[in-house]
Amino acid sequence: MQKFSQTALSIIETRLKAQLKNIDPKEIIEFEVLNPDIATSTYNGNTINIDGKKYIYRGYKTWMDLAHILRCKMLTPKPIDDNFISIRYEKLSDDSFHANSADREEKYGADSIFSQIHKNEEIGFLHYYKEALENVKLSSRKRILNLGINSGDEFELLEEVAENFETLELIGIDYCASAIASAKEKFKDKTNVTLLQADINNLNDMNLGEFDLVISIGTLQSSNLEYNKLLMSIVQNQLKRDGAMILAWPNCRWIDGEMIYGAKMKNYSFSEMSNLYKDVNFAKKYLQQKKFRVTITGKDYIFVTATSILKD
Repeated sequence: MQKFSQTALSIIETRLKAQLKNIDPKEIIEFEVLNPDIATSTYNGNTINIDGKKYIYRGYKTWMDLAHILRCKMLTPKPIDDNFISIRYEKLSDDSFHANSADREEKYGADSIFSQIHKNEEIGFLHYYKEALENVKLSSRKRILNLGINSGDEFELLEEVAENFETLELIGIDYCASAIASAKEKFKDKTNVTLLQADINNLNDMNLGEFDLVISIGTLQSSNLEYNKLLMSIVQNQLKRDGAMILAWPNCRWIDGEMIYGAKMKNYSFSEMSNLYKDVNFAKKYLQQKKFRVTITGKDYIFVTATSILKD
């Protein structure tokens, strides 16, 4: 087993990359490091003296972040003794809905890899979504539209956190028929929830009226949509002047059961976020022009939350 308790992090990354190239997905590599629990209130890189020898301190977050950078899952560390532990990485496979060649509907359908993703169980999504809902004062909203509802994750959280859920009028739209069927099953006893299978390119033809809150998570960047034009149309035609908006873009990849930080563009082998920042910046500037107060939050998902200045 390699020992990295006195090795620079840059060298550790290089060595592990080389080792992972020579093993198959699902195989495990192990290495010895200083036990992060040996100290508290200690920043990474500080030295710890043990029996006259100096060791480099690093917390668990470093090892978790490194696992994802190396496209691995971090398994439960094993104690070696009171001072050292074994870190274990399992190499991820390429099992990802991103690589799925199915057509647009089936890629996000009820039997797809995507259907196995539960964003509300990922704290990197959940915390910032709940924060956005607090920001828009959910209890003051009456009509809520969700574009790209898929199987209904975002409405499930509304049911959990909204004290007035039963009085809300909720409409969710998605292109995928099997996903909408799954969402309908979840909310079959909720008469205040309407779920529609439709193309949001045709939103203006649906005569849905205006909404106090519009939510769209990971949808508006879809390649079949004209993002700038669609966003402006939604603000002008579906959002009340004193309404609110929650938009979110994935800054992550879903691979072999793991949510890996960093958006990725085609033809790049690494995370490249130009399009993400471009779309977020357009939303911010346009909504500010329309007299909304805008905040940008999040990490694995980037949230743009807009509340009307007219409501103050």
